[in-house]
Amino acid sequence: MKFEIEARKRTLQGSGASRRLRRENRVPAIVYGGTAGPQMIDIDHNEILLNLRKEGFRSSVLTLKLDGQRQQALLRDAQVHPWKPLVLHCDFLRVDATHAIHQRIPLHFLNGEIAPGVKLEGGAVAAALNDIEVSCLPQHLPAFIEVDLKELALGDMIHVSELVFPDKVTPVVSGDDQVVVSIIAPKVVEEEEVEGEEVEGAEAAATDEKDEKDEKDEKDD
Repeated sequence: MKFEIEARKRTLQGSGASRRLRRENRVPAIVYGGTAGPQMIDIDHNEILLNLRKEGFRSSVLTLKLDGQRQQALLRDAQVHPWKPLVLHCDFLRVDATHAIHQRIPLHFLNGEIAPGVKLEGGAVAAALNDIEVSCLPQHLPAFIEVDLKELALGDMIHVSELVFPDKVTPVVSGDDQVVVSIIAPKVVEEEEVEGEEVEGAEAAATDEKDEKDEKDEKDD
């Protein structure tokens, strides 16, 4: 999916200028990187809010249309109000088609419901990662990476080294070969323990009640 964002240059900065922009339904932002210097801009609030709700927006190379010129960029950060649907500020990074970029992209887990460990053994899918950082040229950046679970039995797992990446896209890894997803056993043991505790509690209550009755009978005698 391709995204285009209309932007305007801005010269005023500071909290007062930002508040005025927000009253005009605009979002203060900045674009930086590449050979040009940082440029303060502002963008339409409703447009950026709608795009932020789309999964591919944060992991795609965007087109910023600024004063009639187009430049490629990545969304590096979006500051959002903690509970209002309000975008406060955005940071964009210019990209160059000839230089590799690092970007986190989402993982799409497929066929979890038909994995033998889930369908036949009653297990559950446990995702250790929801996204992964990759390195590639901007034009090769994928929207997501698919992770097929259809062969996984109970206790099986998939590591980063086992993922299938598109041509010219490589994962950015450090240290051990990290687990991406696994099929874990159902929580039968915990349920049995809870049931056992309930039975023990009931038995203890019955014993206490019997002891109290015996003591009462002894007093009456």
